[in-house]
Amino acid sequence: MKLTQWRDGVVPFPPAEVARYRAEGLWGDRTIAEEFRAVARRTPDADALIGPGSRHTYAELDAASDRVAAGLVGLGLPPGGAVLMQVENTEWAVIAWYGLLKAALVPVATLSVHREHEIGQIAAQTDAVAHLVQADQPTFDLVAFATELAARTDPRRIVLTVGDREPTRGVVALETLAGVPVDVPSGPDDVAVFQLSGGTTGVPKVIPRLHAEYWYNARAYAERLEWDATTRVVHMGPIMHNVAIVCAMHAVHSVGGTFVLGHRDLDVMLPLMAQVGMTDTCLQPGVASGMRDHPEFDAAFSAARRIVLSGSAISEELFASFEARGIRVAGLFGMGEGLCTVTALDDPAESRRLTVGHPLSPLDEVRILEPGTETPVAPGQTGELCARGPYTVRGYLSAPERNAEAFTSDGFYRTGDLMSAREIDGSTRYVFEGRAKDLVNRGGEKINAAEIEGLALQLPGVRYAGLVPVPDPRLGERACLCLELEPGAPPVDLEDLRRFLEQRGVAKFKWPERLELFAELPRTPVGKIDKRRLRAAVTTTV
Repeated sequence: MKLTQWRDGVVPFPPAEVARYRAEGLWGDRTIAEEFRAVARRTPDADALIGPGSRHTYAELDAASDRVAAGLVGLGLPPGGAVLMQVENTEWAVIAWYGLLKAALVPVATLSVHREHEIGQIAAQTDAVAHLVQADQPTFDLVAFATELAARTDPRRIVLTVGDREPTRGVVALETLAGVPVDVPSGPDDVAVFQLSGGTTGVPKVIPRLHAEYWYNARAYAERLEWDATTRVVHMGPIMHNVAIVCAMHAVHSVGGTFVLGHRDLDVMLPLMAQVGMTDTCLQPGVASGMRDHPEFDAAFSAARRIVLSGSAISEELFASFEARGIRVAGLFGMGEGLCTVTALDDPAESRRLTVGHPLSPLDEVRILEPGTETPVAPGQTGELCARGPYTVRGYLSAPERNAEAFTSDGFYRTGDLMSAREIDGSTRYVFEGRAKDLVNRGGEKINAAEIEGLALQLPGVRYAGLVPVPDPRLGERACLCLELEPGAPPVDLEDLRRFLEQRGVAKFKWPERLELFAELPRTPVGKIDKRRLRAAVTTTV
């Protein structure tokens, strides 16, 4: 999909900016597939991918993804066509990713836990031509889901699988595809990937990322962390997350290092981390803290050089425990829309513990504005982080109303996150202060409060609803739904709510894990639900 094919008023990067990014050596002249192939040819025998029970050199991963690309072209999938990806952290997810890019198809980075509530609308927004699913997902039949959805909404959509070597009729297993390498026309300024927003307005919005800027985003991350061909990076979260692609897979592949697939079972993952000699990982602080109690922790981190902890300030105890092992700790803030800030490894401890560093690119522009305005805050004060630069998008796909709200008049993206700027040793660093967006961040998965509140209001007897985060030591936050019922309405319990959400095909990670009934929800002076008071009320009753 080319820039000229963007829809509904999305403005691509202006030509003058593109020329500047290339002149400064930021954007390259190759697609992501071409960038990967160039690295593979330089280091064919180096390890590119390791997972539980699997290992691929660069040459092997290049050849396997070539076969997939040839097979996809043979199926008649058109260049620029979008392919929904609902896959787990397996070797075939990585092979499929590069195979799609080589076939000039556009991966849509959905999650295996998404259901019809999300996938149906995302498929429609992107005009998806295929749906790739994990056939051996143990808790949900994604093959039946994809097949039934295609039959009802677009019978032309091809269902592809990984994890099934004996597919049912009408389904194509990627493992069975073969063919000679193909050369599908595509350019560095074409759309490469559709990422998804954390969203505050319902189903996630679609984020078009371009080959040149998306690869630069990853390459700049690797440069900030001083990665090289000896780097072996483990990413524990879902592989379709933007952070997994940018801050792990693409980043380490850009320098010829090794991407190690994460596994949710620490009894499997920690021994693998020790076996491969993991040097780097990125974790939520709660996950990192919990890992230290595992008997395999010391061995797993014996070769570690750096750990990136994403989110807000890192506790002094957690920071000190890793630094005492000789592991350099860095802070991270990032988003699917682009801007990424990371602390430099030579920053003082105060900066690396309390801030999320500074932007990756010298051409990133950052403003801290009064939320909802274009007025800068006073130096050192908290405001909404707004950004523009060589890897920050200029608009969502097919979302003109959202685009009008999400960008300033001169093209700065309104992140919805609250930041303040702090001078440390003469350098400006940014401190995460919270969110202006009404979201719950459950272990890195963003839950849109308005989406769940709107669904809850469809329950019989519910008058008002408010979703708020409650602290969680492992995930950071969990969702608590607070309801005010109509007079005389029968009580609603958590099981009623969960059955209701399941019937409507809502992804399970969005289901509230706590429900509180109020005689009357607290209100602001203008009559809106007072989320601050609501959070305080449910936090004190934990």
